[in-house]
Amino acid sequence: MKIEIDDLTRPAVHALLEEHLANMRTLSPADSVHALDLGALRQPDISFWSAWDGTTLLGCGALKELNPMHGEIKSMRTSLAVRGRGVGQALLTHIIAVARARGYTRLSLETGAMTAFKPAHRLYERNGFGYCGPFGAYVEDPHSVFMTLAL
Repeated sequence: MKIEIDDLTRPAVHALLEEHLANMRTLSPADSVHALDLGALRQPDISFWSAWDGTTLLGCGALKELNPMHGEIKSMRTSLAVRGRGVGQALLTHIIAVARARGYTRLSLETGAMTAFKPAHRLYERNGFGYCGPFGAYVEDPHSVFMTLAL
């Protein structure tokens, strides 16, 4: 598996992000979907990575700088065809390493609260993330779970 910084121009990445957005919209009410589209991911405060096996896209993830000490994980997604094979763990390990290298003292995320999100909760818990309240511009939402990791 090769994880690389991505410029968001490849059709396979577009398709995975569209799948991600469509799935989030089926699981959460519209005002509780915080997944980013292509335009939002192209902002200068966001770094985006894709994971590949040759020419096969395995997954993606992003890191948004909230401030010089705090980052947020965004757009973590593993292709349905390779779920359960460690892609999410590899991307998360990479993002945590980048956050540490940048000098962040905290890394946070928002994800869904429904049963479909339990595997994501377990992944983050295994990596030391704990549950917290809203951060940044988020507000309390029964459809959201907030997690954070002190670095």
